[in-house]
Amino acid sequence: MEQLNTLFAQHISELNARAKTIMARENIETLIIHSGQAHRQFLDDMDYPFKVNPHFKAWVPVTNNPHCWVIIDGVNKPKLVFYRPVDFWHKVPDEPVDFWTDQFDIVYLKKPDQVAEHLPNAIERAAYIGEHIDVAEVLNIGLLNPEEVISYFHYHRAYKTDYEMYCLRQANKVAVQGHLAAKAAFLAEKSEYDIQMEYLKATKHTENEVPYGNIVALNENGSILHYTVLEQDAPSTFNSFLIDAGASCHGYASDITRTYSFKDDEFAELIAALNQKELAIIETIKPGVSYVDLHIAMHTLIAELLEQFDFVKLPAAEIVSKKITSTFFPHGLGHFLGLQVHDMGGFMSDERGTHITAPADHPFLRCTRMIEARQVMTIEPGLYFIDSLLEDLKATDNAQYINWQKVEQFKPFGGIRIEDNIIVHQGHIENMTRDAGLS
Repeated sequence: MEQLNTLFAQHISELNARAKTIMARENIETLIIHSGQAHRQFLDDMDYPFKVNPHFKAWVPVTNNPHCWVIIDGVNKPKLVFYRPVDFWHKVPDEPVDFWTDQFDIVYLKKPDQVAEHLPNAIERAAYIGEHIDVAEVLNIGLLNPEEVISYFHYHRAYKTDYEMYCLRQANKVAVQGHLAAKAAFLAEKSEYDIQMEYLKATKHTENEVPYGNIVALNENGSILHYTVLEQDAPSTFNSFLIDAGASCHGYASDITRTYSFKDDEFAELIAALNQKELAIIETIKPGVSYVDLHIAMHTLIAELLEQFDFVKLPAAEIVSKKITSTFFPHGLGHFLGLQVHDMGGFMSDERGTHITAPADHPFLRCTRMIEARQVMTIEPGLYFIDSLLEDLKATDNAQYINWQKVEQFKPFGGIRIEDNIIVHQGHIENMTRDAGLS
């Protein structure tokens, strides 16, 4: 706990320094960051699950309490307005006593509409950061989500503090336990739903606590990139299993994918081969490399697999030049990871938010930025047999180079994705996922 106290104190010091810089640049006196409010379901008396403002949880590791506010001037200890209502219908949050509380002056709020009593006097020189613009307008806060401030924070969010790295490592450790339990459930011939339950049990997460909807896909469902159906009946035949699932630690996410074959067959060989390609591309990562170049290099490695396993009857270089790889690997190599699963800042070249557009041939990239130390990202190459993309390929001149019989044999397996979470250090790459025990 003492180490965590120290890491968090350093983290807040860094965030204060960032805040001070951008506030001086934009002539802002105070930043007012809102945790958010619950959203009421249409024509109902219940709310959707609460999702906290990521800018709030960057400062305060509280993810489940609406109507909270953190007030920052960049110099003094931040002020936390912590919502503790008088309520006999719901569990009232305890007074916070944890590793992070010494870094804030904490005051308590009984009713959301009383927050004005805790806001600074010079409200016209304050900036609101949050979703609920209508609330900020009622409070007469001068600036609402100023683009210059948002861009500055998003750009610098790519550089993780030691505290953030600690949280991300812990999130990987928790998720790995879920992945191991899910693999065992697959080999025991459980349904997608039952595998999901085993994952949640192992991670001690509810469905609302995992950072994104888990992808638990058996057989051909692995070809659906964002599959979330969770069929409750086990299939009659078990061919393959793709699981893309993460965990959370103090609001920071992990995002891990593995693919398994039920038998020791050629699909298992293809998984092992892609696994080696994924590790090979990670070995090339270092500060100063463009993420776009990394993604393009991965297409060459995918082409080598398409040639090696006789899916395409061309040399790898020609498979790339004819853009055939995009049918089998249609998404980006990965993305930044942190407070959000697809963390902000991946397309920025500077603090002003200047956009780096993805190449026309690779429109689904989620990161185009130069790689630098302290960045945290996913590396997740894939190789899929997707009906709609294969039909598009059949309508082109490239159809003549495809071994369609071999492709048909592999369609029942859906596809493969291998995803690790890495930290870029100045002299090496830290693979948090593999270090946590997931091969």
